[in-house]
Amino acid sequence: MAVRTVQRSNAEHSGADVIESLSIQHVPFAERHGRLWKQGPFWFQGNFQPFTLSLGFIGPGLGLSVGWTVLASALGLAVGTFFMAFHASQGPQLGLPQMIQSRGQFGYRGVIVPLAATLFTFVGFNVVDTIIIGNGLNAVFGWDVTAVGIGITVIAVVLAVYGHDWLHRAFQVLFWCSAPCWLLLSTGILTGRVTGTADAAADAGGFTLVAFMVQFTAAAGYNISYAPYVSDYSRYLPRDTPTPRIVASVFGGAAGSPMWLIPIGAWMAATLGVSDPLAGTLEAGDQVVGGLGAVLTLLSVLALVATMGLNAYSGMLTVLTGIDSVRPLRPGRRARVLTVCGLAVVWCGVGLGVSADFSTALGNALLLMLYLLIPWTAVNLVDYFFVRRGHYAITHLLRPDGIYGAWAWRGLLAYGVGLLLMAPFMVVGPFTGPVAEALGGIDVAFVVGLSVSGVLYYGLTRGMDLSAEEPAVAASERELAEQEPAPADTGPAPADTGPTVDGFPAVDR
Repeated sequence: MAVRTVQRSNAEHSGADVIESLSIQHVPFAERHGRLWKQGPFWFQGNFQPFTLSLGFIGPGLGLSVGWTVLASALGLAVGTFFMAFHASQGPQLGLPQMIQSRGQFGYRGVIVPLAATLFTFVGFNVVDTIIIGNGLNAVFGWDVTAVGIGITVIAVVLAVYGHDWLHRAFQVLFWCSAPCWLLLSTGILTGRVTGTADAAADAGGFTLVAFMVQFTAAAGYNISYAPYVSDYSRYLPRDTPTPRIVASVFGGAAGSPMWLIPIGAWMAATLGVSDPLAGTLEAGDQVVGGLGAVLTLLSVLALVATMGLNAYSGMLTVLTGIDSVRPLRPGRRARVLTVCGLAVVWCGVGLGVSADFSTALGNALLLMLYLLIPWTAVNLVDYFFVRRGHYAITHLLRPDGIYGAWAWRGLLAYGVGLLLMAPFMVVGPFTGPVAEALGGIDVAFVVGLSVSGVLYYGLTRGMDLSAEEPAVAASERELAEQEPAPADTGPAPADTGPTVDGFPAVDR
């Protein structure tokens, strides 16, 4: 692709109104047009939708009071978002999609192992979203489920095809439209304008440790499941983006909206006795102001459709990464469009071809996929922050003969052992691990996966001679610099500035 000659600044991308050209390639430094302040609203809106609201139904459904549900959710979100947000710093530094970077820990072909889990998660979420939206709009407005499913799929495909910039734009517009309406609803709930037939349950609920831990795990897992996405949407930021600032921005956005909506969902379940997030939104909103419920319902659906576009976009990057790991390719727009459309056929067909009851079974499958992602996130973060400390030969991550090898045994072993030791602690569907059963059904598998895989990988890498990678890292930086166009009016390109001691260059190249 021809790289545009532009000032190396945070200026708005001149090509943001066309279909994105890049996919799994490195984003040239001259193309880094992202804005740090947009990350917070982007991830806030990513969780500002009915799926998040429905998480609040879990605690009351298990007999947990609204107060205990809110506390368990807040603690779970704090833990899950902590790990998720740190992945955001990898995007600006490496300029690569999240799963391409994982070749540094798993190898050029070994990365296929975690890719399988991420792809199932992306497609699975879109199947669940199709079911939620189709059945919800059918119950609320009487709309045809098939027509709704096809319509929202088309919108999600268009967003994913146009790519990174259009996804950011859509989320920004929805953020500014949705936030005032949810604020109005929240004010109505707090001032007592919304009442229901189950008022007593909101205050009378109880506490059980099992229910508390189920709610905690659901909240923690919700944002951990975003970990494979994060760098996909921060890789256009300048390379000198401060790590603390981007981590704080992503953490605040991704945790902020669930901490707002999950309590509302818990209150709806306990007070209104609803089991459908769209129906609850319609009923509560109309009690505050006539018509507010319908507006909130439609905005919620649009937010969920935009999130489906997010899943489709990252799913496309995952598929192309997998293909490239077997047979190197240089994907362009055509490959991106065909991949997104292929994924759409799968999720729409499954979503329309199953009953609403299937969402429970699929939810269990998604929980299983979450188990598969947890050891990956531990290995990835430990390698990035504690082993290689941001020093990667970026061009070698894109080469089958690179220094990271085809199958990186340390990462694969740490991943496999972590996953194996999680099994006794799992509670998913009809399966309850022996340790979880001894704990009364409490699921702490994700804690085991994070700690075992992270510690084991760190131990296995202690004997690595990382100095042997330094020539490749330096050569990679020179190669990337040579690929950059000279600025139009600032003289020759600056001299090579490879990664500094802490892994973060002093300037944006």
